[in-house]
Amino acid sequence: MHETYDSEFQRQRASEKYPVRLGIIGGGQLARMTAIAALPLGVDVVVLEKNPHSPAARLSPDSVVGDWSDPGTLNKFAERCDVVTLENEFVDAAALENLEQAGHKVFPSAACLALTQDKLKQKQALQNAGLAVPKFRAVVSPAEIISAASHFGWPLLLKTRRNGYDGKGNFTLKSESDIAAGWQALGGDQNDLMAEAFFPFVKELAVIVTRGRDGTMAVYPVVETVQRQHVCHVVKAPAQVSEDVVRRATALARNAVESVGGVGSFGVEMFLSSTDEIAINELAPRVHNSGHYTIEACDCSQFENHVRAVLGWPLGNPLMVAPAAVMVNLLGREKTSGRPRGLENALQLTGVRFHVYGKMTSGPGRKMGHITVLENSVEKAQVIAERAAKEICFGAQL
Repeated sequence: MHETYDSEFQRQRASEKYPVRLGIIGGGQLARMTAIAALPLGVDVVVLEKNPHSPAARLSPDSVVGDWSDPGTLNKFAERCDVVTLENEFVDAAALENLEQAGHKVFPSAACLALTQDKLKQKQALQNAGLAVPKFRAVVSPAEIISAASHFGWPLLLKTRRNGYDGKGNFTLKSESDIAAGWQALGGDQNDLMAEAFFPFVKELAVIVTRGRDGTMAVYPVVETVQRQHVCHVVKAPAQVSEDVVRRATALARNAVESVGGVGSFGVEMFLSSTDEIAINELAPRVHNSGHYTIEACDCSQFENHVRAVLGWPLGNPLMVAPAAVMVNLLGREKTSGRPRGLENALQLTGVRFHVYGKMTSGPGRKMGHITVLENSVEKAQVIAERAAKEICFGAQL
C-alpha cells in the first residue's frame, strides 16, 4: 500500500498535478502559524527541522528531519519543494545561494538574507539607503569599545552580529567597568561584535511589511510593543501615536524592506523618542512576533500574506477588522514540560483567542503561545488579554 501511494505521488509530481509545496526552513511557532495559513489555500507544507516533534513538523506529514547547515540535507529538502522560505535568519546565506544556483526558488533571497542576518551589514544597508538608525560601529577588541563610547557616550549596547534574538546576544554597558563582563558574556573572542549608541526611546514601535515578488507591498498598522527583559510581552494595535508618527514610521518600514530587496513578511522594529524622532532598531527577514495579532485582527494575516508573497500570488488586505487589538505572549516560567495549565479557566473568558504552540518543553522566557483580544479600545483589550494570560502557565500548577 505504501509503495503504491509513493508511486502515485511521484507520478502526480511528474505531471504537475500535485499541490504547490512550500518548504519552510525551521519548525518553530512561526513556521507552525505559516503552515496553518498555507493549508486552506491548498498549499502543502514541508518543514526542515532537527526536532521531529517541533511545533510545525507535527502539521506536515512530509517533513524532513535534519540539520539545515548540512548542504546534502538542505538540497534534498529543496528538491521536495516548489518554493523555499524561512522562519528564522539563522540559515547561512551562502547555503541559500547554493540552492538558488541549483535552480531552486528561495524567498527571501540569499542576497537579502546576507544583508539582514548580520546586524552590522543590516545597519549599513539601511544607513546607505538614507534611513535613520542609531549610531553603530564594529568592534574587535575591548579597546575599540572604549573608542566607540568616546563617540557615542554611555550607556552603550554591545551586540553579537549574528544569531541574536529576544535580547540574546545583547549586553548593556553602563560604563567602562562593564566591558569585561559584556565581552565575556557575548564571547567576544569567538564572535563578531558591534557597538551601538543607546537611543533614548519612550516607545518601541513595529510595522509588518509584506513585499511580493513584483515589488507590491501590503503594509500593516503601526503597533506598539512592550518589552520586558528584552522579550516582547505585549503588542498594542494600533499604536497610540500621532498621525505624523504613523505616516513616518510606515514610510520608514516600507523603505527598509525595499532597501534590502525583501520578499515575504518582514518585521521592522523602531524606536520613538520623546521628540517623536524615529530610528530603526532591527529588521527581521521573516514573519514576526509583533504581527501575531494580524491572525484575528486583520483581513489577511502576516502569515497568509507571506505565503502569497513567496509564491508570487496577489497580496491580501492588511487593514484591521476591529478598532483595536492586543496580543499578550504566553511565556515559560521554569524549565518543565510544555503542557499548558489553567487553560480551562482562561477559556471561560469571552472574546479571547488562544494560540498554544505545542512545544514539548518550557523554559524561563520561552514563547509558548499567545493570546489576542479584539475590542473597541486598546485599553479594554489589554485588560482582558492580560487577565486571560494570568490564568495560564506551563508544566506546573498555578
